[in-house]
Amino acid sequence: MSRFNQTFSSTIGKKLIMSLTGLFLSLFLVIHLVGNLQLFKGDNGQAFNEYAYTMTHFAPIKVVSYLLYLSFIVHAVYALIITIRNKKARPIAYDQYDGNANSKWNSRNMGILGTIILVFLVVHMSDFWYKYHWDGNLPHIEYRTNIATGETTSSALTSADVHEYISYVENGDQVVRAKDLYKVVEFSFQTWYLVLFYVLAMIALGLHLAHGFKSAFATLGFRHNRYTPTIKFLGVWLFGVLIPLGFALMPLYFFFK
Repeated sequence: MSRFNQTFSSTIGKKLIMSLTGLFLSLFLVIHLVGNLQLFKGDNGQAFNEYAYTMTHFAPIKVVSYLLYLSFIVHAVYALIITIRNKKARPIAYDQYDGNANSKWNSRNMGILGTIILVFLVVHMSDFWYKYHWDGNLPHIEYRTNIATGETTSSALTSADVHEYISYVENGDQVVRAKDLYKVVEFSFQTWYLVLFYVLAMIALGLHLAHGFKSAFATLGFRHNRYTPTIKFLGVWLFGVLIPLGFALMPLYFFFK
């Protein structure tokens, strides 16, 4: 076996891959949050529906999406492998070791948090990603923006009126017809238990990221007094608080709207 294969088949190699995929997924979360903030624009979903179409049809983004799916799978599988290896090598629970007795709860329960996030991803993809791609009954909408005044009106369409995304000018109006994923989001988050599940999942995500972001850089060798405080700050406040909070506000916004 070559040195390269030996390195990446070892526990250290798997941790390196987990760190790289974890940081890639963290970057995706930032971009995904910025896109999903279009839900708050108050334009009856036009910006969000156009964003959804771009994310699923723009070729470079589609390539990145495949890398994203692969990263999710690799990150989860390697986490499971490492967790099983650690339990076999150290059958006594972490909190029975003096060195881990005072460690933070999230650092000792990354597997539990990761499992919650994995379940959330399955539900989330089923509720929105799957429906957007393959639900033949997905609602459609037409936006008409008067080019002279900038005033926009919208009206619901049936799936027979349009199958994808259409944009054209007609009688001085910019007309956009698209799948209405915004309506699906709005309808889904009228269910209290789904909203509660999303909020709890975002708490788990925040706890997972607060530890995982810092640990990823430590695994990659970024251990220096100059960098560590900044990495820790970003891990706790950006990825542990702000990003999960931003995602959690979306279901709450539609539930209480």
